[in-house]
Amino acid sequence: MGIVQRIKQLFSSKRSVDLFNNSFFNFGTYVNDDNILSSSDTYYLLKLISDQVALANFIVEDETGKDIYTGQAAKVLKQLNNPNDYLTSYEFKKLLVNVYLLRGEVFLFQEGSQLHILDNVYAEMTNYGYEKYSLGGQGIPRYMIRHVKNIGVNHLKGVGLLDLARETLEGVMNAEKALTDKYKKGGLMAFLLKLEAHLSPTNGNQNKTVKKILDQLEDIKDSGKTKLIPLGKGYEIEALESPVDDEKILKYLSIYKKDLGKYFGLDKELLDKLEEKDMEQAMMKLFTSCLKPIFKNIEEHLTALLLGEDSGLKIKFRHDLLDFVGIKTKTEIAYNLVRTMIATPDDARKMLGWDPLNTEESSKLYVSKDLVGIDRLHEEAANALKGGEDDG
Repeated sequence: MGIVQRIKQLFSSKRSVDLFNNSFFNFGTYVNDDNILSSSDTYYLLKLISDQVALANFIVEDETGKDIYTGQAAKVLKQLNNPNDYLTSYEFKKLLVNVYLLRGEVFLFQEGSQLHILDNVYAEMTNYGYEKYSLGGQGIPRYMIRHVKNIGVNHLKGVGLLDLARETLEGVMNAEKALTDKYKKGGLMAFLLKLEAHLSPTNGNQNKTVKKILDQLEDIKDSGKTKLIPLGKGYEIEALESPVDDEKILKYLSIYKKDLGKYFGLDKELLDKLEEKDMEQAMMKLFTSCLKPIFKNIEEHLTALLLGEDSGLKIKFRHDLLDFVGIKTKTEIAYNLVRTMIATPDDARKMLGWDPLNTEESSKLYVSKDLVGIDRLHEEAANALKGGEDDG
């Protein structure tokens, strides 16, 4: 038996006061669904990605890429914009992406006109080559459910942050927790009461003195006042500081916190630099590296679940990359789109956040007179050199 256990047993019998109130520091934590968002960097990255997906709008396209708002498309859009009785469309998309990124897979379930995200679904591959689903032992028809996977090397199970980065994330969260716990206590771990006497649980006077001193010490954190504690001969109080080494932990965090973004398909350090220099470029990097693959995967599963494979229609996300462009740049883009017959003036107004005029003129396509085809460049230059018409 170890010395600590012997001491604990020695003073474990019920006395007038417990001299040894055993407490042990444990900075360890295990990553799970409940606490993973307590990591500031994980929360930031998840919020960055899921917010962009949630802000994107659902549309339905036909085989030519034209937006469709009637018939089956109208029914599906209504369902996507009002998925169920307890989640808005924004909340549904955000939850969908958060679960997808953290667990590597998410189960979409359609029941009547409602869409749900199921938990604790068991999936297995049958001998006939299709997935079989059950929840609590109850089978789920395949036409009612889709298994959206962040595919790795397993055709039946996706991979998420909880699988890929568990050790890195646990290390980061433990390091953050150690620092947080230290400074929640002001860097102080405990008070050490030193006695120049033998401790005896049966010594009534000693027990009363120790208890009063401990009561005074315990009251310090709540009173907000300076405590004057008179001590007799043989009693001494020392402050025991936390053994946590700030410098080592911060150095560890500076290295490994950057790695978390890579599990989302992002280089967080590069993204931070781009944001300082050019927000438009940063958002384009986020879109191409991270959002676009997520959009594609979810679009295909929603299309199969809600429209079927033979409808000739596709569910798509429409994400506005110009949200992060300044008004000056956005105006220049709108101007050039109009003068090159790519967009109408009403299209440009909507891009800038204004209502369309809906007039005949604002709905037409225009081309600027100074835009000349390369085959006519020599002719236009010659005409310009001739000057205007001679009035005299």
